[in-house]
Amino acid sequence: MTLTDEDCLPETLAFNEQFEAAAASRPVRAQAPSAATLALLRRNRLGGDTPPVRLPHGQDRVMDGGVKVRVFVPDRVDGVYLHFHGGGWVFGSADGQDERLWRLAEQTRLAVVSVDYRLAPEHPFPAGPDDCEAAARWLVEHAPSEFGTERLLIGGESAGAHLGVLTLLRLRDRHGITGAFRAAHLLFGPYDLSMTPSQRSFGTRRLLSNTDTIRGSYELFTPGMGEEQRRSPEVSPLYAELAGLPPARIVVGTEDPLLDDSLFLAARWQAAGAPVRLDVVAGAMHGFTLFPLTVTERHLRRERDFLASACR
Repeated sequence: MTLTDEDCLPETLAFNEQFEAAAASRPVRAQAPSAATLALLRRNRLGGDTPPVRLPHGQDRVMDGGVKVRVFVPDRVDGVYLHFHGGGWVFGSADGQDERLWRLAEQTRLAVVSVDYRLAPEHPFPAGPDDCEAAARWLVEHAPSEFGTERLLIGGESAGAHLGVLTLLRLRDRHGITGAFRAAHLLFGPYDLSMTPSQRSFGTRRLLSNTDTIRGSYELFTPGMGEEQRRSPEVSPLYAELAGLPPARIVVGTEDPLLDDSLFLAARWQAAGAPVRLDVVAGAMHGFTLFPLTVTERHLRRERDFLASACR
């Protein structure tokens, strides 16, 4: 484990304090929002007045089976990054971060395929994981003809990191596919949906995610499941056998309720035989990469370096 960016701690903690103070003025969201409220929240996820910028570089495509993806292809392609967005399985979309994904594609020479998986509560588990698995299988088959390379990477943020690990496990267990993806890049994911100690003890601090919002997301994503059912390896990858998975970079902040998830997963991943780089960011809250912080710029640099080097 590497504790990073301690020199940025004053800036990072000050931002957390400002974020929490601003959040305190907003009403607490109901655990099960109405359809109208959910639609509004999806349009206005972080409190902005305008939708995310859609760049002309992004191509909307539909894969076999109807899975929607958004594809970014730079002039030179050395590999393909299969990306799953975050948002608690309830929010987010493949076109929600065009600028970041296009910049990543240009700077790493990776084609980026971002999956627009189905969202809960309209489409609860296993709909989202099914879409991600289908996209991964398609990429394993078609990357050479579509992108001219067999060098594949996988990853995502928050719920997307969870889906990335589930996808690797499904490829291995359902299709006997191992080694197709050279590396996994996993940002502040929830890997135990029965709740790790850090999830349970975080409390009501409004730092983008807390104990209550996490629990609410699980109820929307896995309705009707009890704690023991959510502990199934098919739902919570922390409980899965992790042999045969690729090298990984796992990132989490010290002020994230999902801290234990990354710490525990990294230990089990390494024990299963694959190299792991675990970066714990001093003072960072959940989703810190969404915000204009020094630690965000540093992380984006490290992400580019990790993904580019994995394709060499």
